[in-house]
Amino acid sequence: MTPAEDPRLEKVTAFCLALPQTTREIHGSHAIFKVKKKVFLYYVDDHHGDGIIAINCKLPPGENTALIAAQPKHYYLPAYVGPRGWAGFRLDAGRINWSEVTELIKTSYSLIAYKKLAAALR
Repeated sequence: MTPAEDPRLEKVTAFCLALPQTTREIHGSHAIFKVKKKVFLYYVDDHHGDGIIAINCKLPPGENTALIAAQPKHYYLPAYVGPRGWAGFRLDAGRINWSEVTELIKTSYSLIAYKKLAAALR
C-alpha cells in the first residue's frame, strides 16, 4: 500500500486541504502540510524505522507534555520538533478518534498560520 492509498492519510489530507491556503507535499511515505510556506502538520509513516503511523502537530506551550503524560498510548514526543512544542498522535494504536484528530489539526493550523487566516477558523 502506498501512502496515497492509506485511508488515514486520505482523511488527514481531506481535512487539512479544506483549511484556508494549505498545501500538501509527499516525501516518500510521509506528507507535509503547509499553510502558505509554514509547516503545520506532518503525517509520518515508519519514520526512521520506528513503525509508527501518526500526525505530528504544534500545540500550545506545555500541552504536548501534558497529553503525552495523560495518554502515552496515543501521544508521544516526536523527534526533532517535540522539544519545540509539538506532539505526535498515533494513528496506528487502536480505534482512531477522528474528532480528536481534527481538533489537533485545527489547533496546529491556528498556531502556525498567519493571524488573519487563523481567525477564519474561529
